[in-house]
Amino acid sequence: MRFPKLAFIFMFVGCLVVYLTYVKHHYVDSKPPVSDQLPQYRMDTRKHPTSSLVVSENFQYGIMFDAGSTGTRIHIFKFQMEPNAPKLAHETFRAIKPGLSAYADDPEKSKEGLLGLLKVAKDTVPETLWSSSPLMLRATAGLRLLPGEKATILLDKVREVFSESLFFYRPDSVSIMDGTDEGMSAWITINFLIGSLHGTETPTVGMLDLGGGSTQITFALQDEKTIQTSPIDYVTSFQMFNISHALYSHSYLGLGLMSARLAVLGGFEGQPSGPKELISPCLASDYSGQWEHAEVLYTVKGQKAGEPIYESCLKKVEKMIYKQVRKTEEVKDLDFYGFSYYYDRAVDLGLIDESKGGSVRVSDYIEGAKKVCNNMSAGGINENPFLCLDLTYISVLLQELDFPPDKELKLARQINNAETSWALGATFQCIESLRKHGTC
Repeated sequence: MRFPKLAFIFMFVGCLVVYLTYVKHHYVDSKPPVSDQLPQYRMDTRKHPTSSLVVSENFQYGIMFDAGSTGTRIHIFKFQMEPNAPKLAHETFRAIKPGLSAYADDPEKSKEGLLGLLKVAKDTVPETLWSSSPLMLRATAGLRLLPGEKATILLDKVREVFSESLFFYRPDSVSIMDGTDEGMSAWITINFLIGSLHGTETPTVGMLDLGGGSTQITFALQDEKTIQTSPIDYVTSFQMFNISHALYSHSYLGLGLMSARLAVLGGFEGQPSGPKELISPCLASDYSGQWEHAEVLYTVKGQKAGEPIYESCLKKVEKMIYKQVRKTEEVKDLDFYGFSYYYDRAVDLGLIDESKGGSVRVSDYIEGAKKVCNNMSAGGINENPFLCLDLTYISVLLQELDFPPDKELKLARQINNAETSWALGATFQCIESLRKHGTC
């Protein structure tokens, strides 16, 4: 039996329609739902605040707690998100004392201060953006110097408080910051604020930070010799805004101003059972008073008159710091900014305006130390009995780092209304890490 030609054509067309219908139906059934294809950061996180990071189309907030050795500060950053790099639109800053480490024996007491600073954050960040605003805490030298168990318990208390805050929070966002990371973050901050991280021709600057428990030096490497002669852990590299940076960065734990002061006076860090009475040639011969450091109250006295105070104190400081820091010739040819106690002691000397900052030379610290110490020798009274010691230490430290007496340092607490601390740089890094890897 033969099929008419027309019937054969109808049969072929019918089979083709059936086949195409089946393929379309199968494709639709196997295609993932539209909601599953959305980027993770578009998810609603209000019910799951630790699962992902929501990034606003225009603005992103970041909240960083700086748990230092002498106080806890909160930095609330508002970033305007742009294609190449974010811009800092605003910063809110508050600080409280004492430092978190002061509550090592009673962590519960730390809650009041933490909650007070969190209220500042809630008053600053719009409530609709709380769940998309990362909340972080980095502890520095104060907690580094504590016995491990005490530091862990304190950080667990912080995590407990943060977990109830309604901000975007992950347990790994609370940690003790490595000293090198502290220096690198401060370097990012200062160079971001002066506009040298955006691929412009503005050269980067170096960073010097003198805290209470540690001191950092960080600068961009220019000389191959420095790379070859430096210890491997002094050299680091990272990428930001699609530009790679190679840095020399090191933190000297125990050489912050308060820790150094204790060492020069003859005390021992982390040994509260040691001597509570300290006698030093760096104090006026008739001075007697009390000084508290790391929860230990010391009685400090001046040494009886003999050799002039400056010369005696200089010997003590040089002996304490001998061979504890590395010299790096490259620093002589780079611009540097100084922070923290470099700034504060320059204010005490009247070298810079307290609110505006300014520039000083290393020789200004040297001459300032001589003047203050010699004034004490002559029976003069200074509101800060430790100023002679502090200035002598700063002048020796800078020279040990290989800064010549005529080297100029720029001192600033703020640039463009933003605090010149490591907090801004660390917040940048944390937000980028959360977006890319889901961890801070």
